[in-house]
Amino acid sequence: MKNWTNTHVLILGAARQGIALARWLSRHGAIVTLNDSRPEAELAPAKQALADMNVKFVAGGHPLELLDGCDVLCPSGGVPLTLPIVEEAVKRGIPLSNDSQIFMEVVPCRTIGITGSAGKTTTTTLVGNMASLSIANRSYTGGNIGDPLINYVDDMTTDDIAVMELSSFQLEQMNISPNIAAILNITPNHLDRHGTMEAYTNAKARILEFQSEKDTAVLGRDDSGAWGLKNKVKGNLLAFSLHDLDEGLNGAYLHDGLLSLRDGFAYVPLLMRERVQLRGDHNVANVLAAFAVGHAADFKLDDMLEAVEEFRGVPHRLELVRELRGVRWYNDSIATAPERSMAAIHSFTEPIVLMLGGRDKNLPWGDLAKLVHERVDHVVVFGEAGEMIQKTITGFSGVGAVDIRRAKTLEEAVSLAAEIASRGEVVLLSPGGTSFDEFKDFSERGEAFRKWVSELS
Repeated sequence: MKNWTNTHVLILGAARQGIALARWLSRHGAIVTLNDSRPEAELAPAKQALADMNVKFVAGGHPLELLDGCDVLCPSGGVPLTLPIVEEAVKRGIPLSNDSQIFMEVVPCRTIGITGSAGKTTTTTLVGNMASLSIANRSYTGGNIGDPLINYVDDMTTDDIAVMELSSFQLEQMNISPNIAAILNITPNHLDRHGTMEAYTNAKARILEFQSEKDTAVLGRDDSGAWGLKNKVKGNLLAFSLHDLDEGLNGAYLHDGLLSLRDGFAYVPLLMRERVQLRGDHNVANVLAAFAVGHAADFKLDDMLEAVEEFRGVPHRLELVRELRGVRWYNDSIATAPERSMAAIHSFTEPIVLMLGGRDKNLPWGDLAKLVHERVDHVVVFGEAGEMIQKTITGFSGVGAVDIRRAKTLEEAVSLAAEIASRGEVVLLSPGGTSFDEFKDFSERGEAFRKWVSELS
């Protein structure tokens, strides 16, 4: 849709995405209602942010009568499509959209979209850094991270570039694909929302579905979920891998400790692995993905190399908080699935005191329990999923004995971990669960962890 004048739009969710979309639509003549299940008092920040806009607020629930006269329904990313008001809208034939879809309908410049079960924030941030160095005009990075890009779309020109992190929640409503689309990996995640791996994979696959022959797809060669979608690629295919690429396959790969790039008969050595400042094989894979995306976008090689060598990671992803009495404390709050906690564990050779907890997303914990028995001496579980995680680990008949302590809250878990940890060990907050039992998001949880760790004496 290009003309929103006098269009009645109902937006569900008055958080970051909903506020940005309400502002943009209101500026473009739409009649906007912003609806949130939270009580009126909790919407004060949203109301203040939109004080200069003609936006109607409805709080405390999702009454179906809001659909009367509604032309478009826009659920924010965190709003499940199984919500009765969404299902009723579908029954009535009311089209669904979201901030990313509307952004893609009007964006004038090239777009890069990055999705995956893990690593997309790191990869998107790094590609954004590459773009900011390499593009003569302006580059914009956002989407599922940072600011929704619809905040800036009216200022964009054809010579700019937009780099977007896209979640499965956003993609399942979209029918436009970015010019360069990357799928890093597809492993069990958000099954509490999607129900099955098939539905989750189908949501991720939509990033490729609407590409043309002129577009490029970047897929993780080492991940069966991502690589299994190669038959959906309509344009150019690039891969990235921690191993040599198959003959005839172009992309970025690791060979004898050297990150390299291949395109047809052209071979470009990039940099040695030790120049990557991030811990873990998974982060080397993220860097390789960024190189493949940057190559597809025609970024200058020197600018890509500079971005990688200067990159120290993103907040809340294996972030060193402090060292106290020979113990190093790491914040990996962004790890909201067991698979991400496993990647974090593999990033260390030191003895680990592991902090697991939060809210479960109906994901399998068995592989993590096995790894804990192999690699971890002490575990502190906390939050809503604490008891379940404790039972899963203690019920696993693996090698090694694991000391497990249980705390109700993250703050209590920090205190327990401080009692346990000895010089030369690492305390690793890599929860494996979401933050929603105690915090509004992983970022707030990570900041609270930083604060409590910094107060230890």
